[in-house]
Amino acid sequence: MHKNDIIIIHGTNYKEMAIQVFEQADVAGEIGDTKKSVALKPNLVVAAHPSGGATTHSELLAGAIEYLQAHGFFHLSIMEGSWVGDVTTSAFSAAGYQEISRKYNVPLIDLQKDSYTSYEAKGMKINLCNKAAAVDYMINMPVLKGHCQTTVTCALKNNKGIIPNAEKRKFHTMGLHKPIAHLNVIAPNDFILVDNICGDLDFEEGGNPVTMNRVLGFKDPVLCDSYVCDCMGYSVDEVPYIRMAEQLGVGSTDTAHANFIYLNEDQAEKGKFKMTRRVQNLARYADPKDACSACYGSLIYALDRLNDTGLLKRGLPLISIGQGYKGQTGEIGVGQCTCGFSRSLKGCPPKAVDIVAFLEENWI
Repeated sequence: MHKNDIIIIHGTNYKEMAIQVFEQADVAGEIGDTKKSVALKPNLVVAAHPSGGATTHSELLAGAIEYLQAHGFFHLSIMEGSWVGDVTTSAFSAAGYQEISRKYNVPLIDLQKDSYTSYEAKGMKINLCNKAAAVDYMINMPVLKGHCQTTVTCALKNNKGIIPNAEKRKFHTMGLHKPIAHLNVIAPNDFILVDNICGDLDFEEGGNPVTMNRVLGFKDPVLCDSYVCDCMGYSVDEVPYIRMAEQLGVGSTDTAHANFIYLNEDQAEKGKFKMTRRVQNLARYADPKDACSACYGSLIYALDRLNDTGLLKRGLPLISIGQGYKGQTGEIGVGQCTCGFSRSLKGCPPKAVDIVAFLEENWI
């Protein structure tokens, strides 16, 4: 797998989807020696079930472990340190990880209880948990979601889980962005498997999940988080730590020249969405017919951006979206299936950032 590759798979069999992403990326071939230690680093910021949009689905861990063990890797661990004020062991339980640990004989490591060492990170001293630093190959497994302080959170910010609690507190006093960027100079990002199943709109602790039913694969954490901005309707410059990380040599923000590898098509229907009250309010502006989850989710993200800026208060006609509009005509259409409309935004799925610009230019 190359650093500019983005692997995308849709569906609801999350374990099998994870396995297919690992196979496409040839993670086993990249690791090589089966004696190497491999760690899975999910997002367990709080003790909450993944359906709320905050934490990594246990099925993805199961898929990762089954893939690795099938290729002879048995020096595995699941490691995480929840945010300050929450207990990692409770988070393991709430997300169903204890059952995964028992089934596959893979230990759970609470990094809140680990020792740490200070490292030089291009002009900043950062403490890193020793067990995380000792791993030969780290698989970062973040959730694609919003964040009330940093706007979005995914691969780069997920590495806050491998620093001690005192360091997390220090990061917040520094405004998060600069230390997150510098952390990723020293944090292991060997492979990134993104849980884009139902991440929250705005808050890293969940509550307003948007069903996308996607799993993504990356080698570059900066490219990953840049793509997250595209998906959620933000520009990279609205999330300062992404550009800072690029300037530090961590990766590239160039999603325009990324190599997209689609393993299948999104066949999910809108009816499978988890419609929280906030999502329901945004959905009033949509007129979906057999809309795929990724396309519909992008529209919800875009409407949320417009709502945040107050633009939805000016009014907006119903926006048609979905496969049910193929071959039809109409006024406003989003997605390739509405290409026959008088004004339509192409894309399969369209990016939320493009939907925002499209609606701002034409109707708001």
